[in-house]
Amino acid sequence: MLAGLTNVTFEFGERAILRDATWHIQPNERIGLIGYNGTGKSTLLKLLVGEYSVSAGSVERSRGTTIGYLHQDLLSFDTNDSILTVALGAFERILELEREINLLGNELEKTGDEKTLIRYTDSLHELETLGGYTIHHKTEEVLQGLGFANADLQRPFREFSGGWRMRVLLAKMILQQPDLLLLDEPTNHLDLPSIEWLEKYLQHYQGSVIIVSHDKYFLNRMVTKIVELYQKELHIYNGNYDFYEREKSQRIEFMQRAFDNQKEYIRQQERFIERFRAKASKAAQAQSAMKRLEKLDRIEEVELERPDIRINFTIEKTPGKVLVELKHISKSFGNIQIVMDTGAEINRGDKIALIGANGKGKSTLLRIIAGTETFDGERKWGHNVEESFYAQHQLEALHLNETILEEMKSAGSQMTEQELRNLLGCFLFGGDEVEKKIKVLSGGEKARVALAKTIVSKANFLLLDEPTNHLDIHSVELLIEALKRYQGTLILVSHDRYFISKVANKIWEIEDLKIKEFAGGYDELVEWKKRIEEGKSLQSNEAKSTANQGLKGQGKKEKPTNAEKNRNTSSESINRQAAMNSELSRLTKELQKSQKQFQQLEEKISMATDKKKELGSALAHPATYADKNKFLKAESDYKSAEDELYKLNSQYEQLFEKIMNLEEKLK
Repeated sequence: MLAGLTNVTFEFGERAILRDATWHIQPNERIGLIGYNGTGKSTLLKLLVGEYSVSAGSVERSRGTTIGYLHQDLLSFDTNDSILTVALGAFERILELEREINLLGNELEKTGDEKTLIRYTDSLHELETLGGYTIHHKTEEVLQGLGFANADLQRPFREFSGGWRMRVLLAKMILQQPDLLLLDEPTNHLDLPSIEWLEKYLQHYQGSVIIVSHDKYFLNRMVTKIVELYQKELHIYNGNYDFYEREKSQRIEFMQRAFDNQKEYIRQQERFIERFRAKASKAAQAQSAMKRLEKLDRIEEVELERPDIRINFTIEKTPGKVLVELKHISKSFGNIQIVMDTGAEINRGDKIALIGANGKGKSTLLRIIAGTETFDGERKWGHNVEESFYAQHQLEALHLNETILEEMKSAGSQMTEQELRNLLGCFLFGGDEVEKKIKVLSGGEKARVALAKTIVSKANFLLLDEPTNHLDIHSVELLIEALKRYQGTLILVSHDRYFISKVANKIWEIEDLKIKEFAGGYDELVEWKKRIEEGKSLQSNEAKSTANQGLKGQGKKEKPTNAEKNRNTSSESINRQAAMNSELSRLTKELQKSQKQFQQLEEKISMATDKKKELGSALAHPATYADKNKFLKAESDYKSAEDELYKLNSQYEQLFEKIMNLEEKLK
C-alpha cells in the first residue's frame, strides 16, 4: 500500500466531510475521485498529503512513498526563472550533481588531486545512473507536449497566465515521477491536443495516479477504479466512469427494491399486529411480530443528494435562416496572425463546437462573431438575431453589491423566485447560498452566476466560451440536456470532449489561418481523422517499402506500353508526352541519386552507432578514470560521437522524406 485512510472521520467545524471512511491506495492504480462540488474531493486529497489532521482514524503513508499534488493553490508560486528552469527543478539531485561536478572539475584542473578525481568520477557515475544526460531533452519534450513552443522555453515564468503556469507546474510534477500523483482538475488548463498528450503520457506512468476531473472522456480513458465521495462516505467501483454509472444505477435500483420490499413487509406485519393483538389465541404471535419489527435493521430510502432539475430556455423571436455571415475575415495581434481572408456561415439550428490548440484564436473568433473584437473583413448579422455571450470577461458586468438571486432577477427572464432558486441549484448554489453577495464569490462562483444569467436570457443565439470549466459532472450533464433541447443556435469553445460530443452537430477548427468546417459531430470527426491517419500511415509504409526496394536497384518507372505511346498522334500530344517523359527521366535520376545517398547514410549511421557504443564502453571502464587526461578525452570523444550520430539521423529523416515525395510524384 502506498497511502490510505483507515476509519477516518474529518470535520470542518460542525460540518462533516467524511465519516468512518477506509480507502487503501495500491501501486500502479489509476483512480478517478468524483463527487458533487462542495462534497470535499480536494479536502480528501489534502488529507492524503498531510495538510489536514483527521478527527478520528488514521491517514497512512508507506515509508519512502513520494507524492506529487497538483492543485489551484500552486498558482501563488512566482519567479523570474525561465519555464524550462522551473520544470528542470524536478531533477533536484541531478542539478545538485551538475553543480558539484563543475566545482570538482575546476578543482581537479588546478590540483590534480587523486581524492578529488575519485569524487569527480563517482559523481559522474551517479549522474549517468540517474539519467542526467537526458533531463533537458525529457523536460523539453514534456513542455512541448503540454503546448509550449520552443521559443517559449526560455521566457520567464511570470510572463505567463495562470493556465499556462499550471502547465509548467504539471510538467515539473510528472517529471519528478512520484509514487503517487494527485491531479485536481488537470484538464481545466489544457487544450485538446495537450489533453490527448497527457493521456498518452499517464497511460505509461509507472506510479499510481488519482484524478479529480469533470471530463468524462478523460476519466474513461485514464482510470480503472472510481472512488465516489457521496453522503460523507467513500464508495468504490472497480471500473472506469461508464462502469461506475451503470453499477451505481444498479446499486440504487437494488437498494430501492430492498427498501420497497421491507416497507411492504413492515406494513403486513403491522396489519397483523393491529388485527390480532387483542385476540387471545393470536396474542402470542402478535407479540412475536412486534419483537421482530423492533429488532429489524431498517433500510433507509434511497435519496439522491442532488435532484435532477430541468433547465428550460425561452425564445421569443425566430431568426432568419442565416444568423451570421463572415466574409474575408483577417485578424492579427502584432506579428501573430490568427486568421487570414477566411469566411464561414452560421445557420439557424447549428450547434457548432470551435475546437483546437490554445493560441489558434478560438476565443478571438468567438469575440469577432459577437462583435466585441476588431478585425478586417465583413461580419454580417442576420434578421431577428438576439445573442447572449458567455465568456470570462462577462464576470466584470456582474453587480458586486447584489446577491446572486438579485442578480438573476435582473436578467429579465420573468422566472419566479423558486424557479430561479431551482436553476441556481443546477449551477451549484443551494439553499442560503443564493443570498451571498457577488463581491464575496470566488472567480469560479462568479463564472457560474454569469453562465446562469446567459442561460435564462431569451436569446436565440448563444456564444459560450468554456462553459463547463467550473461545473461538476452532474451539472455538466444538466447543461448538456438543456442545450440539446435548446431550439436556438449556438457556437461554443470547450476542451471537454464529452460535452462537445453530446451538444455539437458541427465542428469548426482553425487550420492554416482558415476556418475549416466539419459537417458532423465530434465522434464522427475523430473517426474521420483516424481513417485519414491510417491512410497516411499505409502510404508511408508503402513508400518506405518502395524506397528500400529502390536501394536494391528496383523502383524504376515502367516504360509506357505501345498502346499508351500510340494513344495521341497529334503533334500537340506528342510534344506533351515528350515533356512528361523528360520530367519522368529527371525525377527517376533524382530518385536513384537520393537512394544511393540513402544507402551510404545507412552505412554511416551503422558505423557511428558502433563507434558510440565502443566509446561508451571505454567511458564506463574504471581504468579510464585513473588518468585525468585520458578520461577527459574519452568524455569529449563520446560527446562528439553522440553529436555526429544525431546529425546523421536528422539527414536520414530528411532524405527519407525526399524519397517518399519523389516516389509519390512518379506514381
